Amino acid sequence: MFLRLLAFPIAAALLSAAPGPSAAQEAPRVVASIPPVHSLVAGVMDGIGTPELLVPATASAHTYTLRPSDARQLSQADVIFWIGPVYESFLAKPLASLAPRARIVRLMDAPGIVVLRGRSGGAWEEDHAHERHARAASDAEVDGHLFLDPGNAKAIARAAADALAAQDPANAVRYRTNAEAVQTRLDALDAELRKILEPVRGRPFVVFHDAYQYFDQRYGLNAVGSVTISPERQPGAQRLQRLRRKIAVLKAVCVFTEPQFEPALVETIVQGSKAKTGVLDPLGADIPPGQDAYFQLLRGLARSLTGCLAE
Repeated sequence: MFLRLLAFPIAAALLSAAPGPSAAQEAPRVVASIPPVHSLVAGVMDGIGTPELLVPATASAHTYTLRPSDARQLSQADVIFWIGPVYESFLAKPLASLAPRARIVRLMDAPGIVVLRGRSGGAWEEDHAHERHARAASDAEVDGHLFLDPGNAKAIARAAADALAAQDPANAVRYRTNAEAVQTRLDALDAELRKILEPVRGRPFVVFHDAYQYFDQRYGLNAVGSVTISPERQPGAQRLQRLRRKIAVLKAVCVFTEPQFEPALVETIVQGSKAKTGVLDPLGADIPPGQDAYFQLLRGLARSLTGCLAE
């Protein structure tokens, strides 16, 4: 009896001395839609928790289909970050039905975000009049690839810190300190990319789809058209002919494909021309997700551009 009585306070003392839940266990459950957003949010959550990634970099948010495991992620999330229906259109209805209690952050509306309209005219034009009408009547006028501008990435980090601090006030100072560190890294990246891309400013090139306007404008690049307006649609014969003519007239140095889509169309377009082919990856198919992924992604774009466009 004495031993049992003695054991009780010892056990109680051991329990009281045991470490509590880790910061990761206490952190809110966070889901980020695409790898660049996931990377920036991961930096803001450093030392507190790790966000979950919805769309892998090997897939395209333009053509993605939600899986049962994705639905579970969304239904269990406390905070969800996405660009908005202009980019991840497949998420618009599921967010309303699967995550009615989650804090949903539509980053295209975040303070400080610069939003551009999609490019049009010439080799940026749609193939059919009804597609032009559909685009004019929807959010598709807005270019959703806003995350490829480091200035917008800084605004995303600030928006992430604000949303996470509101959801998890106990760690508010840490979120905001982390966000400032991410923004400092982004300033250094911006300066580095300007120096790398300076030699190829103004050299004409064609992209697979118009995903790079924010990057182009930031660094003075000269994209003159895209193979397709929407990655889920095959371009028609007339469009391919226009692109061949444009490559010849403007002496486009390079035509880029993307790892998320078949490259056969690009090979067809450059036949008979002096244009080279390259690969631009707007999501980072070969980059492991995490805090460094965004920085590797933009450096990869710069390397691909200079590698194909350099004289």
